[in-house]
Amino acid sequence: MGKASRERSARERIAEQRKLEARRDKQVKTLAVAGGALALIAVAVGVVVMADAGKDEPAYTGPLAPTSRQDDGSVVMAKEGVTAPVLEVYEDFQCPACKGLEESSGNTIKQLAAEGKVKVVYRPFRLFGQDPLKGNSERAANAALCAPGDNWIKFHDRLFAEQPKEGKVGFENADLISWAADYGVSGAAFESCVNNGEKGAQVQAMTDHAFNTAGVQSTPTIVLNGKNVTDQAWSGDDLAKAVQEAS
Repeated sequence: MGKASRERSARERIAEQRKLEARRDKQVKTLAVAGGALALIAVAVGVVVMADAGKDEPAYTGPLAPTSRQDDGSVVMAKEGVTAPVLEVYEDFQCPACKGLEESSGNTIKQLAAEGKVKVVYRPFRLFGQDPLKGNSERAANAALCAPGDNWIKFHDRLFAEQPKEGKVGFENADLISWAADYGVSGAAFESCVNNGEKGAQVQAMTDHAFNTAGVQSTPTIVLNGKNVTDQAWSGDDLAKAVQEAS
């Protein structure tokens, strides 16, 4: 199947999946956001894209651009002096479609940043509003905010690799602490932050930002210089082209 046919098939399947999910309340989560507003999130959209976007890429082994934590909780990955174009990644570690995008284009995002072609801003937040998904999402997002920015990307990738199956309880605090230790993230302060959910308020603030400020309606959402390019992000080649055109 050619690239054009795969993309057309993916769009058709996504459209059909959205119709199906509209009829299945169990597959739609209602998330209350600041101010009492409600957002309906279809949690399985994008899973079908994984099949057409290609098989899982091997683990990224190339160089990584430096990462740093910002005051709002986001993590910037960029070479020194690179300020544009800006690629923002809105994601939830419990979201299967987010994992699918990481598997299809995560290497491309890292490579583009390492080559100084883009400034990447990761904006993890809590998508789900019903347990066990909500709890899983909350614990993972909290742990991601507890982790320091300088070695953050490896922990980020591990969280997606360990994503619990939908409907199952996962991302237990003990596991989160153990996984982080594999990348040199440890100590009493980190363990306390994870076990006590100390970044809960910031998780909520980042969730509010995603829905109320950035206008995110589903995950993953990939924004390039303020423009939603999620459809292009499913293909590493297409994403690289979009970044080049935005430069």
